Amino acid sequence: MRALAPFVLLAVLLAAWEIACRTMDVPVYFLPPPTAVGAALLANLPTLVAAAWNTLAVSLIALVAASLIAQALAILTALSPLLDRAVRPLASVVQVTPVVAIAPLVLIWAGLDHPERALVALAVLVAFFPIFSGAVAGLRSADPDLERLFDLYGASRWQRVTRLRLPAAVPFLLEGHKVGAGLALIGAVVAEFGAGSGSVRGLAWLILDAGARLQTDRMIAALVVLGAMGVAVHAVLERIEQAGLRWWRGR
Repeated sequence: MRALAPFVLLAVLLAAWEIACRTMDVPVYFLPPPTAVGAALLANLPTLVAAAWNTLAVSLIALVAASLIAQALAILTALSPLLDRAVRPLASVVQVTPVVAIAPLVLIWAGLDHPERALVALAVLVAFFPIFSGAVAGLRSADPDLERLFDLYGASRWQRVTRLRLPAAVPFLLEGHKVGAGLALIGAVVAEFGAGSGSVRGLAWLILDAGARLQTDRMIAALVVLGAMGVAVHAVLERIEQAGLRWWRGR
C-alpha cells in the first residue's frame, strides 16, 4: 500500500487538473489538460528521447569531470593545510555564483561554434561543490584513535590519506555524488537555456522552441521527460550508494 500511495496521489492530482481545465474552459495555450500533454508526449516521443539523451550525456560527462577534479583537489587539501585554507574560500565562491550569470562569459570563452564545451563546463561548476565538500568532510571524519595510531607508527601524510582518510570518506563521497548528479542535470539544463542555441538540442532547447510557438503541451511534455530522467538518475545512484555502503561496512 505504501508503494502505491505516490501513484494514487498522482492520479488524483491529474484527475483534478483534467476536470478543472475542462469545466473552466482554460485555453490550451495557457494550461493544457493532462490528456493533451500525454498526446503531445506520444507525438513528439522520438524528438524528446533524442533531446533527453543529449542533456543526459552532458550531465554525465560533467559529473565525471567534476568528480575527478573535486576528489583530486580534496586530497591535495588534505595533504596541505595551507592549500586547504587557500582553496576553500574559492570553492565557496564557485558554489554561490549563479550559473545563469556566468553562462554568456563561458560561452564566449568556449567558442560560439562549440557551445557543448560551455554546457559541460557550466554543469561541472554546479556539480563540483557538493562532491568537493563531501570529500573534504569525509577526509576529516577518520576515527581519532586511528589517527593517533598512525602517529604512533610514524605514518606519512600520503599513507594517512590513502589508508585511513579515504576509506573513511566513502559514505560522504557517495552522498556527494548523489547530490552532484542532480545538480549536474540542473546545470546542463540551465546552461542550455543560457546558450539558447539550436546547435545543442537538449530538453531546454525544446522547451524554448515550444514556448516561442505557444505549444504549452509540448513544453510540459518536455518537463515530464526531464522529471522522469531526474528520478531515474537519482534511483540509479541510490542503488549505487546502497551497494557502496554495504561494501564499505563489510570492509
